[in-house]
Amino acid sequence: MNLKDIESLIQFVQKSGVSEVSLEQKDFKLIIKTSHGPAVSIPVQHMAPAPVPHIAAVPAAAPAAAPAPATPKAPEAPKASDESNYVTIKSPMIGTFYRSSSPDKPAFVNVGDEVKAGKVICIIEAMKLFNEIEAEVSGRIVKVLVDNASPVEYDQPLFLVEPA
Repeated sequence: MNLKDIESLIQFVQKSGVSEVSLEQKDFKLIIKTSHGPAVSIPVQHMAPAPVPHIAAVPAAAPAAAPAPATPKAPEAPKASDESNYVTIKSPMIGTFYRSSSPDKPAFVNVGDEVKAGKVICIIEAMKLFNEIEAEVSGRIVKVLVDNASPVEYDQPLFLVEPA
């Protein structure tokens, strides 16, 4: 099966409304899973060393933020210097950001909370594994930069912390 055949199969699956298709041949296995949301996940599993291209759908782009109203440059300078005093805790992996261990539990941390280095501050789900993310520094949470249950990228800022 070549790349064009795989692309045709993906288009057919998307149009048909089927949620999953599995195709197995002697040298490889192809599983195409779709969700009825804006993004399509298409994992490809290799069963033999024969090279099979990995096809992944591009997730829908995040909506662009509205441009900030024009302001004089003088007020922006103090804000930038204020944020330079903060430590940014960044995502160590790609996954889905969660502020609590389950929907009915309280958030690990909120704005204004004091944290110590090593305290769990959030969870990032990656490949069905829930990874506890710990604070890198002691201090006070100033800002949560990601919405709950949002996808995050590697090295994406998650929290601003005022060091103690």
